[in-house]
Amino acid sequence: MSLAPRAVLVHRRTEYEELLAHHGTPGQAAFFLSSRGRSVDEVEQRHHRQAAALARAAAAVPLDWRRTRVERTDLPRFPFEPEDVVVVVGQDGLVANAAKYLDGQPVIGVDADPGRNPGILVRHRASALAVLPPATVARGADRHVEERTMVEAVADDTQRLLALNEVYVGQAGHQTARYRLAVTGDPVLTGEGAEPQASSGVLVGTGTGATGWCRSAWLERGGPLALPEAAAPALAWFVREAWPSPTTGTSRVHGVLDAGHRLVLTVESERLVAFGDGIEADALELTWGQSVRIGVAQNRLRLVV
Repeated sequence: MSLAPRAVLVHRRTEYEELLAHHGTPGQAAFFLSSRGRSVDEVEQRHHRQAAALARAAAAVPLDWRRTRVERTDLPRFPFEPEDVVVVVGQDGLVANAAKYLDGQPVIGVDADPGRNPGILVRHRASALAVLPPATVARGADRHVEERTMVEAVADDTQRLLALNEVYVGQAGHQTARYRLAVTGDPVLTGEGAEPQASSGVLVGTGTGATGWCRSAWLERGGPLALPEAAAPALAWFVREAWPSPTTGTSRVHGVLDAGHRLVLTVESERLVAFGDGIEADALELTWGQSVRIGVAQNRLRLVV
């Protein structure tokens, strides 16, 4: 007997909830903000808007479905199931936070605070959810789904992580990282031709990530290459602040990877990390001599549109 679909509502603590957790009472939180020239009213109103959106999303789940909630910080430990329909209530970045733990489950992005978010990934209003969840599992539901490319990093000890926007490799404190950089299939940067580099890290991003951190690096370089589209099986990579020295080079500081190529970094520092989409707490730990290969992932985000 097949299980009924399960709606997983993903959310994160609001700024107001974090203030209460830190200061104990609404009065103390209000005093803290007022002492810094801010009003608690705006923060509290955003909190209520998110709570209302979460309640409407929960109410839209069909009665014969299973349901549960998961907070952002619990995502690394949450056991997603194949039958899940993931309803992300919040900001665009929360979709990226959830995507790295999924394996083909459809995702519905709900904008909890319209007007404050770009709405690239949270396409829907809570008021429109009455028909969305059933549509994701109905016959022909794929026509409602937009697939987006993801990036993966795989270390030589089998550690692996996924990201929707970008993977960063470098020092945990964003100080100087030392490594050798190679591109599989590149006659210049493979094997013995790998370039020793010292930099503040390397970014490898998708077309979705081309609107975020990678776009900043792209703009800083003056747009030296065409950033990939969200669904294109390609990645853009950038070396941040590469430092030329007698032992380190800067001949290759950006490029595009298609599905058949990988960026390979071999660690020449005591400790580097690789993390995705800004979640530094869920990082790969890399030590001297280890290598990590970064490229287009087989997993793709299935975003309900």
